[in-house]
Amino acid sequence: MTDLTLYRNIGIFAHVDAGKTTTTERILKLTGKIHKLGEVHDGAATTDFMDQEKERGITIQSAATTCFWKDHRFNIIDTPGHVDFTIEVYRSLKVLDGGVGVFCGSGGVEPQSETNWRYANDSEVARIIFVNKLDRMGADFYRVVKQVEDVLGAHPVVMTLPIGIEENFKGVVDLLTRKAWIWDESGDPLNYEIVDPPAEMADLVEEWREKLIETAVEQDDAVMEKYLDGEEPDIDTLKRCIRKGTINLDFFPTFCGSAFKNKGVQLVLDGVVDYLPSPTEVVPQPEVDLEGKETGNVAIVDPEKPLRALAFKIMDDRFGALTFIRIYSGKLEKGTTVLNTFTGKTERIGRIVEMHADSREELSSAQAGDIVAVIGMKNVQTGHTLCDPKNPATLEPMVFPDPVISVAVAPKDKAASEKMGVALGKMIAEDPSFRVETDEDSGETILKGMGELHLDIKVDILKRTHGVEVTVGKPQVAYRETITQRTEDSYTHKKQTGGSGQFAKIDYVIEPGEAGSGYEFESKVTGGNVPREFWPAVEKGFKDSMDRGVLAGYPCLDFKVTLMDGSYHPVDSSAVAYEIAAKSAYRQSMPKAGPQLMEPIMKVDVFTPEDHVGDVIGDLNRRRGMIKAQEAGPTGVRIKAEAPLSEMFGYIGDLRTMTSGRGQFSMEFSHYMPCPKNVADEVIKETLERNKK
Repeated sequence: MTDLTLYRNIGIFAHVDAGKTTTTERILKLTGKIHKLGEVHDGAATTDFMDQEKERGITIQSAATTCFWKDHRFNIIDTPGHVDFTIEVYRSLKVLDGGVGVFCGSGGVEPQSETNWRYANDSEVARIIFVNKLDRMGADFYRVVKQVEDVLGAHPVVMTLPIGIEENFKGVVDLLTRKAWIWDESGDPLNYEIVDPPAEMADLVEEWREKLIETAVEQDDAVMEKYLDGEEPDIDTLKRCIRKGTINLDFFPTFCGSAFKNKGVQLVLDGVVDYLPSPTEVVPQPEVDLEGKETGNVAIVDPEKPLRALAFKIMDDRFGALTFIRIYSGKLEKGTTVLNTFTGKTERIGRIVEMHADSREELSSAQAGDIVAVIGMKNVQTGHTLCDPKNPATLEPMVFPDPVISVAVAPKDKAASEKMGVALGKMIAEDPSFRVETDEDSGETILKGMGELHLDIKVDILKRTHGVEVTVGKPQVAYRETITQRTEDSYTHKKQTGGSGQFAKIDYVIEPGEAGSGYEFESKVTGGNVPREFWPAVEKGFKDSMDRGVLAGYPCLDFKVTLMDGSYHPVDSSAVAYEIAAKSAYRQSMPKAGPQLMEPIMKVDVFTPEDHVGDVIGDLNRRRGMIKAQEAGPTGVRIKAEAPLSEMFGYIGDLRTMTSGRGQFSMEFSHYMPCPKNVADEVIKETLERNKK
C-alpha cells in the first residue's frame, strides 16, 4: 500500500509567458526526471511536445508528469496560460489538490493570472505563489506581493526574500531558518551554498519574518498565546500552522526566484511538500445522482472504498485515445470493468499508464489519489465519472463555457472530406470548448471556439496532425436575439384530414426576461381549458423554437412564455397538436415583441508602453470599446476595456503596429449587449444573404 500522505497532486498555472513551463522543466531536472534541460524559447521543453507549442513557445494542452522529491510523489500538470485555452486550466484545477501560481517578477499580476486565480478560488484549490523572473529588467518582488493583495484580494505570506535584483539577483533568504541560499553563475541548480544573509538585509529579514510568524500563529490559539507572552514558536510548529492556513485558503506562502537561471526552485519544491495538501486533506468531491442533485455523499480518498474516478482530459496520440483519470476512491485494475454513469454503459480497463509528458510507463493498477491515463476507452468524454458497477455514483460534473466565435471550413477535395470528419471527432473529444456544427442550409462545416487563436490552432492541428487541407472562411460572431416588448396573442392549430384531426388553441403572453434568465415557462390555465398533460408539449414547442430567432436565425435569449388560456377538443387534441401550435405561435408572435440583436462583449486587457497609450485608447474607441480603467506600471500601462467581439478581429496585428511590437493583449467573453441599430441592420442583411447562398 502506498502512503497517500506522501502524494501531492499539483498544477502550475499563470499568465502566458510568466515561466510556468520553464518552472516545470526545472522541477523535473531537480527531481531527476530529466537530465538535459529543454528551453521553451528553443522549442525543446519536455511538456510542450506539440509542434504548435514548440513553434509559438506557448503551452496549449495541459501535460501531465510524475516525479519524486524527498520521498514525496508529485503528479504535476503544466497548464496553458493563454486565455483561449483557459478550459485546460479549469479542468486541471478541478482534479488537483494544490497549485503553484507563477507570477512574472516584472509583469506582476497579469490578466490571465486573475482568471486562473478566480478558477482556483472557485475550485477551492490550496496554492503557493512563486514570483519568477527576478533576474529580468524591471523586476520588483515587493511590488508583485502588493499586487497579489490589491488585484487578487489574496493574502500572500512571504517565505523567501530576494538577494539582489535584476542582473544582480544571486539567491534568496529563507525567512524560517534565516539562512541565505546563494547560487553560483554556472547555471547548475545544484551549485549553491547556504550561508548567513548579507548584513545589509538584517532589518528587512527580521521585519518580514515577524509578519510571517504573526500570520502563522493565528492558526493555533495555544501557539498564539505563547507568542504574545514572548515565546517564539519553533520551526516545526510554524510549518504546521502555515500548512493549516494554506489548506484552509487563509493565505498563500510566497516564494521567489528565477526558474530560467535555476535559482530558488528547491525552496518551492520544499514548499509543496510542507504546505500543500495530500489527497486525504482536501475537501472530498461531492457525489450527485443521475439527475444532477447532490446525494449528500462524498468520494472519500480511500483505496478500500468503492471506485470513483473522474475523466478530466482526452488526448489522441499515436497509440490511440488516452483518457486522463483522477482516482478519488477505490482502485483501478487492469482487466476490470467500470461503469460510466453518464452513458450508463460499462467499459473494460485495458492498459493503464503513468504519463511523463508524451512518454509512458505501464502500470497494472492505480489507486485513490493517483492521476493516470487509460488507453483505448471508447465512449468516455471529459467530465464523465467512472465507478464501480455494483456501487454507482456520479461526481460533480464540469461546466464548460459556450464558444463565442465561429469559422467555416471546407475540405480541399473528397478524400480530405472523409479524413476531416474523423479528425474533428477526435478533436471534439479532446477539447470540450471546441464545437463543430454543419450548417443545414449551406452544408458548410462550422468550427466554434473561444477566440481567434483557439480556432487558428485547431485549423493548424487539422492540417499538420491529421493531414487535412482545408480552406477557411471569415470568422463569424456568435450573435444572439432577444425581445424588448410584452405581447399577448392567441393561436389555433386545426387540421382535418378524414378520421381524427388535430386541434389545439392557446392564448399566451410572451415577455422579455431578466438578463441571463434563459427561457422560462409558466401556465396560468384554470378550469381545464388546456388539460394539464398538454402543458409540457406547449413548453417544449416554444423551447425547441428558441434556437432560431426571427431576425436572422440566431438563438433567442431571455424571454418568458405564460400560457393564459386556450381550448381543446376531446378527440382531436393531442400533445403533438399543442407542440405544433406553440411552434407556430412563436413564429407568429416574436416579430411583434420588438426583437433585438445581441452581440458578445469581450473583456479586453491591453498592455502598452506609455508613449502609445493615446493611440491604443483612440483605436479602442473606434472599435466601439468602453475604457474601464487604466493602471500605470513600471514597464507600461494596462488598459482595461470592454469591446464587441466583432470589432476585435485581427486586433493583435494592429496593436503591434501601433506599439512597435511591444503591446500585448488578452480578452475573454464577458456578456451579451444589444447591438446598435446600424450594426444590427448590417449583420442581419449579411446573415440573410449568406443563408440564401
